[in-house]
Amino acid sequence: MKNISMTAAQIAEIVKGEIIGDAARSVTGVAGIKEASADQLSFVGSRKYADLLGDSKAGIVLICADLVKIEKPESTLIVCKNVDAAFATVVAMYADVPPVFEIGIHPSAVVSPEAKIGANVSINANAVIEAGAEIGDNTVIGAGCYIGHDAKVGADSIIYPNVTIMFRCIVGRKAIIHPGVVIGGDGFGFVPGPQGLIKVPQTGIVQIDDDVEIGANTTIDRARFGRTWIKSNVKIDNQVMIAHNVVIGESSIIVAQAGIAGSAELGRGVILAAKAGVNGHITLGDGVQVAGTSGVLRSVPAGQTVVGAPAESQREFMARVALPGRFEKLSKKFAALQQEVEELKAKLAEE
Repeated sequence: MKNISMTAAQIAEIVKGEIIGDAARSVTGVAGIKEASADQLSFVGSRKYADLLGDSKAGIVLICADLVKIEKPESTLIVCKNVDAAFATVVAMYADVPPVFEIGIHPSAVVSPEAKIGANVSINANAVIEAGAEIGDNTVIGAGCYIGHDAKVGADSIIYPNVTIMFRCIVGRKAIIHPGVVIGGDGFGFVPGPQGLIKVPQTGIVQIDDDVEIGANTTIDRARFGRTWIKSNVKIDNQVMIAHNVVIGESSIIVAQAGIAGSAELGRGVILAAKAGVNGHITLGDGVQVAGTSGVLRSVPAGQTVVGAPAESQREFMARVALPGRFEKLSKKFAALQQEVEELKAKLAEE
């Protein structure tokens, strides 16, 4: 990280925040709220982390409006409308310059003379670029990558080491694809036959639009026919499985170890939390949020949040989870009333 001294007043101006405390307080770096020292800036974006704010030694803390009433004289607080976005802006100023890849083709790379290589491209050691492949301007192909026949990678993209992009698949502009990703492996298609399982040809492609980021060791299968389609600005975490003919709408977020079965369609701005699973041939509407480890078996209308396995609305889930506790309380009340009735009967019999 860069060592840059900035005052609370300067930071507040950048993030459009309101200062509580010493505007002249300065920091030289950033850190998490637990680790931050007096010369570092940190953030707390939710009231549920208020205890962390109270215990933190950070010199300057970006906070949400819910935490304004907390007194913390040893720190300067900056109230922000969007704390996460504000912290990301500041972190970017302190971040180290990313490594610069040397332009050109490494001697150990194997590049077909029939491939089309754009201007200012970096192709690193042991990469393989097959015939008919196209690499856009300013793109980096990391060490050990494989770009298949007639595959396309758009301009200004970074393909990190050991990524596989299979034949005819398309990656758009400004993509960031992390190590170990496989794009365009066959979809999982088999039908039973007299001699056992018969493989169904997977004749389609994977299309990844612009500004998509894909985490390490994620797999995206090619379509049985047509395309598996990841639309623009989608962000996919590590170890995610996306099956054939899936469609993921713009600006969706797919978190680690989530799995999406074949031909499922996700709308714009969908969020799948970690280890969530989505059944095949169903639709999740725009803005749907799926809680971690949930299993979605049926289509979900736009704007809903679902949780559990099988996934259901938050209201249904809470009602079902709370039911055993309520039943237990009612059972105890019933037992107490039954005892009172028996005692009254005995008392009346004595009279």
